[in-house]
Amino acid sequence: MTQTDKMLATIEDGIGTLTFNNPERHNAVSLDMWEAAGTILEGFAHNPAVRVVVLTGAGGKAFVSGADISRFEDERANTDAYERYNAAVDRASTLLYEFPKPTLAMIRGYCLGGGVALAVCCDLRICSDNSRFAVPAAKLGLGYAYAGLKKLVDLVGPAFAKEILFTARQFSAAEAHQMGLVNRSVPQDDLDTYVRDYAGMIADNAPLTIAAAKVAIGEALKDESARDLGRCAALVHACFESQDYVEGRRAFMEKRKPDFSGA
Repeated sequence: MTQTDKMLATIEDGIGTLTFNNPERHNAVSLDMWEAAGTILEGFAHNPAVRVVVLTGAGGKAFVSGADISRFEDERANTDAYERYNAAVDRASTLLYEFPKPTLAMIRGYCLGGGVALAVCCDLRICSDNSRFAVPAAKLGLGYAYAGLKKLVDLVGPAFAKEILFTARQFSAAEAHQMGLVNRSVPQDDLDTYVRDYAGMIADNAPLTIAAAKVAIGEALKDESARDLGRCAALVHACFESQDYVEGRRAFMEKRKPDFSGA
């Protein structure tokens, strides 16, 4: 694992939290941060104590503001360095987008460029009401690859995706919510508590049911010819054969909160 104090990981009450810890640069992400993020996500994916993952940024002013341009001379100085950087970004982004457990981006302040791309890879996005969103590629002459743009289109639709990319302007939290870029916008002072409660609600639910739903929704976004409906059916069958299904029925009859084990 790349060792860096700019990526933090904690686990508490079934919630794994990954924090981008570069507040002096509005949590801009460097190569070592991308590499560490991928390693942390792999660990969370294989840890049964983690039921849901929350991504956030340190410092209170930004979620992630994109790439750390101050590191480009070292990290993108030649083709080999550029390819290593892109491989680290692709690995972390793919791990996040295909993550087997629910993922939630907790966004406070600026969410720009690569920060938007990262948030779009999560299942849910909850922001503070002072958040600002932008993909400023058109002001920098950058190009975004198809895979990332498709995720944005899948989330907000083609009309809003075009508005975000063509104007390259900053959007308010209210505008982001209207577009469907975020699920919820809450007062900034309430964000931590709201997200912790929301993630806790997910962590308390049946993991196999959530996993089956996540896979089915992902398959629904694919072309019909590419969908693996057999996998969807197998995951549903696993739910009905699980001890959690027994526990859910018993808890309902006994009028108590179920204690799901994921088995």
